Amino acid sequence: MAKATGEKSPEFQLGWDAAIRAARDWHEGKAKQTLVLARRSRFPKNLERESEVHKHSAEMMMTLSPDDV
Repeated sequence: MAKATGEKSPEFQLGWDAAIRAARDWHEGKAKQTLVLARRSRFPKNLERESEVHKHSAEMMMTLSPDDV
């Protein structure tokens, strides 16, 4: 028997939380990596902007819900 579309199983929620956590960790890692590259670069401004984008993306991950997709 199929569930209603608005209901989320515990397994789904667990998977969702893991996926969001993994994406957030990836963005945080890319932000750190880009800042290290910016310190070594002759033209760091673009890399600093890229790092800010990744930081912002990591912060926004926690606002997503399964209903958004």
